[in-house]
Amino acid sequence: MNKLNFAGFTITICLALSCKSFVITTLEADRFDQTLKQTPNPQLIDVRTPQEYSEGYLPGAVLMDIRAASFDSLMRTLDKTRPVFVYCRSGRRSLDAANILEKNKFEVVYNLDGGIIAWKNRGKVIVK
Repeated sequence: MNKLNFAGFTITICLALSCKSFVITTLEADRFDQTLKQTPNPQLIDVRTPQEYSEGYLPGAVLMDIRAASFDSLMRTLDKTRPVFVYCRSGRRSLDAANILEKNKFEVVYNLDGGIIAWKNRGKVIVK
């Protein structure tokens, strides 16, 4: 193998080994709750508006309104190597947020299927 081919082969192998997969997992409320409880130091993010947040939120959730101009800067305060759990009212905005997190190389992102509505329907705890 000539030097040029060997160098190209080495670079290809290095790139392949350094690639990480970034995954969004959408979980129904019971599984989301269970996974959240089993995760050491989870990052739980509520991407609704401040008004929605004031009406009740999941215990330990931090508000990061996806529609606010501050969302990008707040997102950068999160640890990309720790799992991030996101939710909204119905699951649509949180999936948008999850996609943004994935594009920004967050390693593990969990999305609450059906949002806080599904959470409440399962009788889960809400903080007011």
